[in-house]
Amino acid sequence: MLWKYVQETFETILGAAVMAMGTSLLLLPNQLSTGGFSGIATISYYFLNIPMGITILVLNIPLFALAIYRLGKSFCVKSLIGTISFSVAIDLFDKLPPLTDDRLLACIYGGIILGLGTAIILRGNSSTGGTDLLSFIIRSYKPNFRMSHLITITDTMIVFLNILFFKEIEIGLYSAIAIFLMGKMIDIIFEGIDFTKLLIIISDKNEEIAKEIGDKIRRGTTGFFGKGMYTQKNKIILMCAASRGDVARIKLIAKHIDPTSFIIIANAREVVGLGFRKE
Repeated sequence: MLWKYVQETFETILGAAVMAMGTSLLLLPNQLSTGGFSGIATISYYFLNIPMGITILVLNIPLFALAIYRLGKSFCVKSLIGTISFSVAIDLFDKLPPLTDDRLLACIYGGIILGLGTAIILRGNSSTGGTDLLSFIIRSYKPNFRMSHLITITDTMIVFLNILFFKEIEIGLYSAIAIFLMGKMIDIIFEGIDFTKLLIIISDKNEEIAKEIGDKIRRGTTGFFGKGMYTQKNKIILMCAASRGDVARIKLIAKHIDPTSFIIIANAREVVGLGFRKE
């Protein structure tokens, strides 16, 4: 238990450092943000000359006071470590020259790096405060509340404020790209890039198709009892999880055995178990 906590704390600090690098070396020098308290801190950095890290810490103080009461000490301690690490690292990286003055490159790579850092922190069951922590607090009162709604609305409003203060519509457009790439990077870290396919096969020759798939491709299939509402006929519906490379071969097998077979192919967000990723 102690080792797990130490590991999660290390992931929190590492993730915060990665986020700070993307913010200070790419987004901040180009007046871009991904919303949240960082967006407000970007405005204060340019118009009030206040270090970004200090602004983020000050904004998070009332949130942590409430979070300790609602979310427990364990989560809050890690989140506080993440917030302090993020704030300190931002001001340290700010002393280095920016990696690029090209806003397009900054929003692309800044979004990717922030997504990577955020994913590392989330894997450590922590946060760096801001709107993420606010969402956790609200969910402690309203468990059915969708965190994504608050984060999206808040980030949009703060990016809009950046546009008003800097008087450049391009800032909002580039920031939107950074937010999108940040979200995609988080998805890739948690779900991987090797998306699994889910095939649903409806055929009168389901046993032959299942056997051929098992023998030639070494993939298991599961049969469900179903009923065609138009034909009023009972059928066995085959379901098979397979890698991208197996899809074409499975389709070929099904169509070779039964040219009239009906096949549905969809993306499976995550598959855990025999033949696939293990937890």
